[in-house]
Amino acid sequence: MKKMSTRGLVERLKNGECILNAEGYMWEFERRGYLKAGAFIPEVVLEKPELIRQMHLEFVHAGTDVVEAFTYYGHREKLRLIGREDDLEKLNRIALKIAREVADETGTLMAGGICNTGIYVAGDEEASDKIRAMFKEQVEWAVEEKADFIIGETFNDLGEGLLALEAIKKYGNGVPAVITLTPYIPDETTDDVPLPEACRRLEEAGADVVGINCGRGPRTMLPLLREIKKVCQGPVAAMPVPFRTTDDHRTFQSLLDPETGKSLYPLDLACAMCSRSDIRQFATEAKEIGIQYIGLCCGNAPNYFRELAQVYGRQPEASKYSPDISQSFIFGEKISKKYSSSDKLRQYMVSGKSTK
Repeated sequence: MKKMSTRGLVERLKNGECILNAEGYMWEFERRGYLKAGAFIPEVVLEKPELIRQMHLEFVHAGTDVVEAFTYYGHREKLRLIGREDDLEKLNRIALKIAREVADETGTLMAGGICNTGIYVAGDEEASDKIRAMFKEQVEWAVEEKADFIIGETFNDLGEGLLALEAIKKYGNGVPAVITLTPYIPDETTDDVPLPEACRRLEEAGADVVGINCGRGPRTMLPLLREIKKVCQGPVAAMPVPFRTTDDHRTFQSLLDPETGKSLYPLDLACAMCSRSDIRQFATEAKEIGIQYIGLCCGNAPNYFRELAQVYGRQPEASKYSPDISQSFIFGEKISKKYSSSDKLRQYMVSGKSTK
């Protein structure tokens, strides 16, 4: 499963290459029954570490260039909520070591990760100092475990994104920083900064990649990406959730059930998931506007990610198993002619018994 040589993130981007990053581990582990919705804390790292390794390998198989340590919400504040603060360093170290091992085995890049803390308040220096301390310890652990770069993600405030960047630059021993903000319904952060301007300010502050992740699906993220591209000089990151958000419901948190009108978030979103064709269309448009750092967030799965990877010119090992409907004895036009029952069976499946 060895992939490309692990030249650095910045070197690849400056060379005009694109970086594909598969995220969404939290939601996929919840779907599989190893993580609790609501708390969304990666206890699975401590309880079933072998499953972390396997999911990394599944996404490498599907085409990711990055193995990101599953430390999302693995920070002090979250673990305190469930009485596991004493396991903080253990959880981070295990996740980082597994990611490093898989990256070394597969020739991919390994990323450490920090994220929103839930305690940021604009202008509150006491809260900011707590956040700085939380980021410091996670960044230092990532460096010690030999991360190739560090991702700071899902910040709804520019201020907290800047704190993450500050920590990576101060304690990251020179590793590159990718900082992404989360777009909700207005095109601005929750500390009232237009998102294109917020990304520009992060870039000017020294982030190697800036952009947006989570919150919006492909359809409602693309227009904002175009605006961000207009004001940022360097690589822009795009990491939508694979849900069919609309102009009336821009975020997956705001989606409603088309039958009942009830909120779908967070437990009933399956009926609003993107099709594989949706993901392919998103990747095509993102590539056309020059998005160099791309992936999928909450709701991601390897079959989605393979679609994205193939649009970006990759042929991961999973491509061996790409769909070929021509081989179906029911829906494959050529093969179905070999079976006398195929036409009737397809009719029963699709339109029902003929009334003629």
